[in-house]
Amino acid sequence: MVSYMDYTSPSTQYAFDVNKSPLFKKDNKNYINVLGVNQLNTLENVSLLDIFLSKNNIVEPHYHQNAAELVYCISGAAVVSMLNPFTKQILNYAITPGQVANIPQGWWHYEIASVDNTHLLAIFDAPTPEVILGSDILKFTPATIMAHTYCIDENQWKQVTAPVKPTTYIGPNKNCSKSKNAKNHNQPLPTNQHSHFPHQYVPYYPQYRTTNYV
Repeated sequence: MVSYMDYTSPSTQYAFDVNKSPLFKKDNKNYINVLGVNQLNTLENVSLLDIFLSKNNIVEPHYHQNAAELVYCISGAAVVSMLNPFTKQILNYAITPGQVANIPQGWWHYEIASVDNTHLLAIFDAPTPEVILGSDILKFTPATIMAHTYCIDENQWKQVTAPVKPTTYIGPNKNCSKSKNAKNHNQPLPTNQHSHFPHQYVPYYPQYRTTNYV
């Protein structure tokens, strides 16, 4: 129990329907519902996102500045990827029902559905999952700063990032055209030589090494 909660108050909540708490909706097969202390006021240091994805849809690259995240696969399959800031490696974890991937607080990460009807539960050790989204970083960082910092052409940067929509949450957007290299996006990845599982499928990122669930 927490000291700030009056458990005798008639406004105290002990149950909630997460289906009635949308965070983001791309379409009827790709959406996220949220549960935090704002929805259920007796929550302590826990909150969750209820995530539904169809094949090749991605929860955009982002990080949580206030919480670690445990991603549990309820149905379907997904690849949870994260940047280890200490080794500078991208780690890819293919998860199926009953398997989890753990993302430390503040780590850059994203999730891609490998099949249709994928259902993930993201659990956080904070009463509200705060987030910094990649789309917001790309869209709101001044082009002059990006150009000066990384010695790139400012106009080219503006052109490349023009299609980015702030607060994307689930990509790609509905009007996204197919890449010329789309045929290469479905190549299986090499697995870690010490893994216990066979090859795992990770769309879009054939250049990355796969680390399997263990």
